[in-house]
Amino acid sequence: MIPPTFDYTRPDSVAEAVRALAEGGEDAKVLAGGQSLLPLLRLRLAFPELVVDVGRVPGLSGVREEGGTLVVGALTTHHDVIRDPLVRRHAGLLAAATARVGDPAVRHRGTVGGSLAHADPAGDLPAVALALDAEMVAVGPGGRRSIPAREFFVDYLQTALEPDELLVEIRIPKADGWGFHYEKFHRVAQSWAIVGVAALVRRDDGHIAEARVGLTNMGSTPLRASATEEALAGAADSTAVTRAAESAAIGTRPSRDLSGSPEYRAHLARVLTRRAVLAAAGMG
Repeated sequence: MIPPTFDYTRPDSVAEAVRALAEGGEDAKVLAGGQSLLPLLRLRLAFPELVVDVGRVPGLSGVREEGGTLVVGALTTHHDVIRDPLVRRHAGLLAAATARVGDPAVRHRGTVGGSLAHADPAGDLPAVALALDAEMVAVGPGGRRSIPAREFFVDYLQTALEPDELLVEIRIPKADGWGFHYEKFHRVAQSWAIVGVAALVRRDDGHIAEARVGLTNMGSTPLRASATEEALAGAADSTAVTRAAESAAIGTRPSRDLSGSPEYRAHLARVLTRRAVLAAAGMG
């Protein structure tokens, strides 16, 4: 379909982008790699009056270290994240999950910040950001502010970003020494996850000392499987992990659509959580 008409601007700095968003208000949309916004425009599911193209704003891509934190620029493409040595060394879960996003064309154009700001609960990266305890850094007319991932995703396709704020970077505590795995179930290649599970596991003396489990497409926002995380503390074998995974769907509200019922998704969450945790813990 042909998208609706809109005004277009391409700022050369973060300050210019913020001004444009402030002037456009709720009728303005940010364009980065375009892999989230353009399909919505073509299907006429979004009707912005102004599109602010930040794709060439300098300083918003790349990965760097700041002490115990990894800083990923919002315009860093999926392709670059997958291959970045710092991401592979300190946030391997992000690299592993990003490699499952879309297809090569999407990964070369799509950006990490765009995926997170789109806030689709069926997207792969929001649940990963939750599991990694990431923080999103936004810039608006009032300056910079950090938003924890647990507060960033508000509802379906809605985030805590104000209309005049721009997501500029994602800050991730280094997860050195943690095992990780991203398990995703989808009917055909390159499709959205029916359910996905992002698992981080830290072992000590043969036992699971701490675990984080993020759930994809089990509600209107990405979720943490808190009951399973608590039950995994001290687990030392696959039997204990299996018991803990039975709690994965507690507190979730999976949708009903052509891909499956809520009951089916709850079943998938339990099965995929078991697989992801066993793989992350090296027990598989």
